[in-house]
Amino acid sequence: MSSSSHPTVIVIGAGIIGLACALKLQAKLAEREGTRYVHVLLVAREWPGSIPGAPSTHSADYASMWAGAHVRPIPATTPQLQREAAWLKQAAAEFSRQVEAEPWCGVTRTGGVEFLEAPDRGYRSQDAGGFERESGLRGFRKLSPSELPEGVSLGFEYETFCVNSPLYCEHLLRKFLLQGGKTVQRELKSEWEAFTLRENVLFIVNASGTGFGDPKCFPTRGQTVVTNLSDIIKTVTRQNKDGSWSFLIPRFFNGGTIVGGTKEPGDWRTEPDAATRNRLLAAGLTIEPYAHDTPRSNAESPENVKVVSDVVGRRPTREGGMRLEVEERALVQHNRESTTGGVIHAYGAGGRGYEISWGVASEVVAPAGPLLEPNNLEAKL
Repeated sequence: MSSSSHPTVIVIGAGIIGLACALKLQAKLAEREGTRYVHVLLVAREWPGSIPGAPSTHSADYASMWAGAHVRPIPATTPQLQREAAWLKQAAAEFSRQVEAEPWCGVTRTGGVEFLEAPDRGYRSQDAGGFERESGLRGFRKLSPSELPEGVSLGFEYETFCVNSPLYCEHLLRKFLLQGGKTVQRELKSEWEAFTLRENVLFIVNASGTGFGDPKCFPTRGQTVVTNLSDIIKTVTRQNKDGSWSFLIPRFFNGGTIVGGTKEPGDWRTEPDAATRNRLLAAGLTIEPYAHDTPRSNAESPENVKVVSDVVGRRPTREGGMRLEVEERALVQHNRESTTGGVIHAYGAGGRGYEISWGVASEVVAPAGPLLEPNNLEAKL
């Protein structure tokens, strides 16, 4: 049987969602009898491999390379946030497993600190039991007034995970390839075009980030600064009453510390703004004393902070939240009988891709399961 005629599952997109889906599909196939002939093909325009400060060809739209990234739960006060909280809980469980089984993968267990100037009801009502039930993360503790910076009305800490995103995505891709995964570099015009890449495509997973012309999708610009701060051991976030943010995210494995950041919906700019950089660094250094085991009395001096790289990424955001559903269409195939193709859409995660990745991937595999049953595959061989 030629490689092009093998029954094939195609995943579009080599960002964190696409990589997680590809690996989950491989795991599902490994559980089933009679599936050893099924290939998983990962198709993408851009691929993991980036060190801030070194030459890179990644675009701002390949947001997985530019993410901080940390697991920072949000109170599940809306149906969309409840859905995302369930995915985050699964992702946190997978990160916990990976830290133990694959400590080199790029994920680190660490402490998280949150400061809020104007917390809403969801944040104010959190307690240790509810926080752990909702997120799967332990160690929740509300901070006393004496532990809070000036202007902050609520603070808490918890156990969480930080991800060295380029290193982690490279790890996932290597794992996918070692497990027999196939790759094609291609810029597709439509998710349905992927059916032309192999003769025997079972279904497509569309993890393309923004979809293909979905009018509900838009970019959320994020600007951060990669710095040489190397003794940061906690991720710290401050939400200001004016809607702005400050955060420090340590990238362990010699990745420096991310100082951020902005959330600018609908902003298409890809170049870093110097004034924004200066504001981010100044604000970030005010919370730096809280990023250590014991808070320090003085912040790090700006003169001692070296900027490794300015970073701009356009997070693939979707109105109403991520699209996760199955779509079927009649396919036009040259010199062959008409048939129906199925696409499982999984895009529009916005800035929460890492936090919800493994939960989303598990939900993608659920509708794929029946298509991978041996009796269905026999007709494809």
